[in-house]
Amino acid sequence: MKDYIEERAVEIANFIIQEKATVRQTAKKFGVSKSTVHKDVTDRLLQFNPELASQARKVLDVNKSERHIRGGLATKEKYLHMVH
Repeated sequence: MKDYIEERAVEIANFIIQEKATVRQTAKKFGVSKSTVHKDVTDRLLQFNPELASQARKVLDVNKSERHIRGGLATKEKYLHMVH
């Protein structure tokens, strides 16, 4: 694996852990796709830093379990701001 990919995977994992960031937020911050974020954290990072991968995975799992709540709140906000 290329060095810059390993470095990016570590940076992405650290960002997710520190900011409790979602995949979408992380992808936007690093200018990569959501698929790349997933692949970096679940596959690539696991190969050379399983501990960091595990920590990032925990944050992503929490975010995934809460996404239906965030989606509902976003919809509520949208309709609160609509002009009738």
